[in-house]
Amino acid sequence: MRNQLKTILLFGVLSALLIGIGGAVAPRFLGLFVVLAAAMNLAAYFFSDKLVLRMYGARELAPGEAPELHAMVQGLSDRAGIPMPRLYLVGGAQPNAFATGRNPAHGAVAVTEGLLEALDAREVRGVLAHEIAHIANRDILVSTVAAILASAIASIANVLSFSWMFGGHAEDEDGGNPLAGLVMILFAPLAATLVQLAISRSRELRADEVGARIAGDPEGLARALERLDATAKRLPAHVSPGTASLFIVNPFGALDSVARWFSTHPPIGERVARLRAMAPGRPRRAFARDLRAAR
Repeated sequence: MRNQLKTILLFGVLSALLIGIGGAVAPRFLGLFVVLAAAMNLAAYFFSDKLVLRMYGARELAPGEAPELHAMVQGLSDRAGIPMPRLYLVGGAQPNAFATGRNPAHGAVAVTEGLLEALDAREVRGVLAHEIAHIANRDILVSTVAAILASAIASIANVLSFSWMFGGHAEDEDGGNPLAGLVMILFAPLAATLVQLAISRSRELRADEVGARIAGDPEGLARALERLDATAKRLPAHVSPGTASLFIVNPFGALDSVARWFSTHPPIGERVARLRAMAPGRPRRAFARDLRAAR
């Protein structure tokens, strides 16, 4: 419940930022920005899964094409108590995976060709459990709507900055406050990005935990994350930055300590330490030591 309330609050912040840009720059168009925020939320709710799958050229796998993979997904879905999601294959050498769908009844899991080649069966099962956890937790809708709102805020601020440069900020035309408009143009995109990233990082940690419990094998997912992260550092990613948060690991590889503030994912070391702490008999002192080392 606390996680859901936090998400609602963060969505409120994103919508307020979108509306606030219009209110600060052009108050007479405030109603238009309110409608725009609502329309974008609705569009993301109903069409985000189709847009993301089409963006990456995902092809749905028939049961006969990958029977073992379908059996894994079916078994994990049963353990999670959700309908079996559709299964898709994405071209590309980088091993990665993502899930999409506005709710469990419309869920889909996509894996790359590289993932099936690079991981063993135990590791693949851990990855699939993580993605099914996202679907069960309704994380995909949350992440996609956040990404769309944040992108819209950045795009609108960019357009308004050009308008500002060419004299479109005259106070007597729209009744807006030029100083407030300038602050919103500069501040809103950064604030929206930080909120989006906070949503993404917190939900990745939760999906790791829930996925490990669904699979009954934290070590399988931990090993998969280590292997995926190592490969992401050396293989180029053909991924839209706006959808990077949907993948199980950052498709652009590891980041330095400063850039982590703007990362879509928690550090792999921290995720692995948390997963291995779930192993039976793991001492809390050992977990604390591993977590400090990861950070």
